[in-house]
Amino acid sequence: MSIQKVMVIGAGQMGSGIAQVCAQAGYDVTLNDLKGEFVERGLSSIEKNLARAVEKGRMSADEKDQATGRLSSSTDLHDAKGVDLVIEAAVENMDIKKTIFAQLDEIAPEHTILATNTSSLPITEIAAATNRPQQVIGMHFMNPVPVMKLVEIIRGLATTDEVYAAIEDMTNKLHKTPVEVEDFPGFVANRILMPMINEAVYTLYEGVASKEDIDSVMKLGMNHPMGPLTLADFIGLDTCLYIMETLHEGFGDDKYRPCPLLRKYVKAGWLGRKTGRGFYEY
Repeated sequence: MSIQKVMVIGAGQMGSGIAQVCAQAGYDVTLNDLKGEFVERGLSSIEKNLARAVEKGRMSADEKDQATGRLSSSTDLHDAKGVDLVIEAAVENMDIKKTIFAQLDEIAPEHTILATNTSSLPITEIAAATNRPQQVIGMHFMNPVPVMKLVEIIRGLATTDEVYAAIEDMTNKLHKTPVEVEDFPGFVANRILMPMINEAVYTLYEGVASKEDIDSVMKLGMNHPMGPLTLADFIGLDTCLYIMETLHEGFGDDKYRPCPLLRKYVKAGWLGRKTGRGFYEY
């Protein structure tokens, strides 16, 4: 099962990062989003990242030009007609993802693998929107994609060994480390990370310590590179809340109940770095 041409759906921070590492690894990449301006913004972000890598001596100007030359833009899902793999990195919403996958199932060639970068949603349910559940798989990259080495590869109920092996091989070619994960809510990364962040929010909510001191405890006491409240702002509080709700619903266990303060901030529109205010102001 050979993968040469890739479409990435969603030109935001995750999608553009995925497109970048695929292009750097020698794949022909089509970056797709709903509007041309979104795609151009994503391509501009890739250009800046690669230019910075050249400045720091991590790659040559020729390697940069080769990578950017492998990138093309798209605002039409029908451009999936000529690809071997689609990696969906759209918003973390089950209805939206199922709609995209149902459309891709109609458009993409029979051999095409359909992957999702979901951070918490069930692969099996997404796959059920298609007539090729055996070719649907989770490929959860970490943020920021060009820097972080881990990719969680999640099998759906019907995912074949051949499809898993093809995605594992590609992950290695991207110079990432693949980890095999079963299809449970939150997988591994967010099942462990998000309750920790949620507990940090509870600690702030209950007045145990200030946000700065909570972050300092985890940085200096646990050797974390970033405190949990700073990390929540970086991820996006709306995303954190959505994942906690997915865990709460998926397991039916109150230990995953989102903190009321997290809900309040999201309702206020304080979503973190992307809105200029979360637990901290930016």
